[in-house]
Amino acid sequence: MKAKKDKSPHKKPVENSKKKLFVIFGILGFVAGIGCLIGALLMPTTSGFNAVFPEIPSKKSSEEVTYSDLTGLPLTDSSLKTAPAYCIQTPNGMDGARPQAGINQAGVVFEAIAEAGITRFAAIYQNPTSAIIGPIRSLRIYYLKWDTPFDCTIVHAGGAPDAIQAVSRGGYKDLTENYTYMYRGTNGARRWNNLFTTSAYLAQMNADRNYGGSNIKGFSRMTPSDSLISRVDDLAEEKLNIVKPSTGKTGNLVVKTPAIAVNFGGLANFNVRYNYDLASNTYLRSYASGAAHEIYECPSEDLGEKNPENVCELKQLAPAVVAVMIVSEKRASDNYHEDITAIGSGDAYIFQNGTEISGTWKKESDSEQIKFYDKNGTEIVLAPGQTFVEAVPQYGSVEY
Repeated sequence: MKAKKDKSPHKKPVENSKKKLFVIFGILGFVAGIGCLIGALLMPTTSGFNAVFPEIPSKKSSEEVTYSDLTGLPLTDSSLKTAPAYCIQTPNGMDGARPQAGINQAGVVFEAIAEAGITRFAAIYQNPTSAIIGPIRSLRIYYLKWDTPFDCTIVHAGGAPDAIQAVSRGGYKDLTENYTYMYRGTNGARRWNNLFTTSAYLAQMNADRNYGGSNIKGFSRMTPSDSLISRVDDLAEEKLNIVKPSTGKTGNLVVKTPAIAVNFGGLANFNVRYNYDLASNTYLRSYASGAAHEIYECPSEDLGEKNPENVCELKQLAPAVVAVMIVSEKRASDNYHEDITAIGSGDAYIFQNGTEISGTWKKESDSEQIKFYDKNGTEIVLAPGQTFVEAVPQYGSVEY
């Protein structure tokens, strides 16, 4: 049986009200839908970078991640945050030191003149896995001052008298030339640049000497997600004059050469160039001659005492950050070694994410880490990843 329609007069106004409400809600829903559509169309997208850069994690997931104090990169295990660190003095001469082995795993690398215009590295490692690391050469006092905040074992083969004295008096964790935890390679072409160690040897040394972990005072770092959104690819051409759109599209760029020229003011063979690579968001390192600075990337398994050229593969160095510090430098009293002011301040140039920031560096004491500031006095937060710190004398230059 069909229900009869109620024609009572008092029902009609209620029905009209319902109809009006339905119409109003319908209009509101339509407007909201149009708003969402417009918002979606106008919202910026990162889909063009998804092939290279990961999705930005949510705030909640980001807070749960443990980041390395050395590199700013996420760690797979929170216990790795205080794992032992090693500061290894690595030569860069043309007398057999090149190509170096394992330096691609160093989180921070300082480069400065060691003697006679020849540069040397202080490479800081934490949780290394490289089967071979080196070569290893002697220590200088300014490298030690840069090493100190990293709470690392100083790994070297002797050194300048003031540096050796400072290590002894300062109570540093120290590993100098030692054939229990180091070995000499058999490649005669390396001559005296044939002293190497391994990740396994370093771990064994740390355990044997009960050195424990490291409490690293690292550089101020962005999280990977913050670094991703700070990239300014559209401004890179203007900022660095290193990229030109070949088709008008951001994702298809041609890199100029050179991009960044770091000149130490001495021997041309030790000047370096960095070319920004958009695809990897890194700076490809080359010598002034244009030849790529290749190093040996070694496997992670323990291979024993091997020559790197026999078991490793060549790879171009490509740090994520290049920080140039202008330092006060002169010849030491022995008229051979260098005297570099490591405590103090000076001009600085930070290259990261395809941009350049000019400012100053400041280091207040041996134990304090270097801080970088822009021209407004605001601290510069570095992007995560391997960082090369170039200590350029006041008579050198940086061009970009």
